[in-house]
Amino acid sequence: MAEAQIGIIGGSGLYDMEALTDREEVKPETPFGEPSDAIVLGTLEGTRVAFLPRHGKGHRLNPTNIPVRANIFALKTLGVTHVVSISAVGSLREEIRPLDMVVPDQLIDRTKSRVNSFFEEELVVHAAFADPYCPALSQALYDVASSATERVHKGGTLIVMEGPLFSTRAESEMYRSWGASIIGMTALPEAKLAREAELCYATLACATDYDCWRPGYDSVSVELIVGNLIKNVGAAQRIIRNLMGLIPDRRGCDCQNALRDAIITSRERIPDRLKDELRPLIGKYIS
Repeated sequence: MAEAQIGIIGGSGLYDMEALTDREEVKPETPFGEPSDAIVLGTLEGTRVAFLPRHGKGHRLNPTNIPVRANIFALKTLGVTHVVSISAVGSLREEIRPLDMVVPDQLIDRTKSRVNSFFEEELVVHAAFADPYCPALSQALYDVASSATERVHKGGTLIVMEGPLFSTRAESEMYRSWGASIIGMTALPEAKLAREAELCYATLACATDYDCWRPGYDSVSVELIVGNLIKNVGAAQRIIRNLMGLIPDRRGCDCQNALRDAIITSRERIPDRLKDELRPLIGKYIS
């Protein structure tokens, strides 16, 4: 099967990378079912890329039902080492205006109905997640975004809520009191699974609204979000194109060794079935 180095996960409004050449659609089989949609392999600015629309083409999947494990596992089997996530978010800070972009460095998990690990039964794995985003990839993404658009914020905490309904005003105010910067519905368990897959992971968050906390501002609505996100799609695609070529073939971060000391189960007690199914994730540690 063809391979790619960079995985691009497109969020709401970004269902294709039109600049991809030498396109080929693949849908790898995984132990966790099928990914959200066919993955488009292609070349972008000389770099092999795998593009996946998170919600499926036509936006068919709500946040809770996205097959995140299949998505990340499929990208891993294609040879992807770096994943850039494009996500629509609401702003929880006055200074983060609609149409601004954020490259967050922290997450708070407020989801409740999602499986957040590849390792559920007969294999116990505790990977470190104190810093959920790859610092090297996030810095490169911020540098490129800063040169492509005027309003980009470095760092900040992204609250990930269950959805599909938006926040109540009380919830929005509570998240602000926690010091959170932005709110979305899809970065988790995506970031956790990327860590378990030893992938470098970063998010380009596109602010579409002020959630519902800000007096005098229209409450969040689908029309507002989609309208603003469409305005950001062009900038996001331009940023992704400019990022290509800046990601080194060799990684110097710790993402590539996230499971080195994380597999707790004795090797002889791991069932052969799991060893085979999860070989793309744990193969180098159980041989």
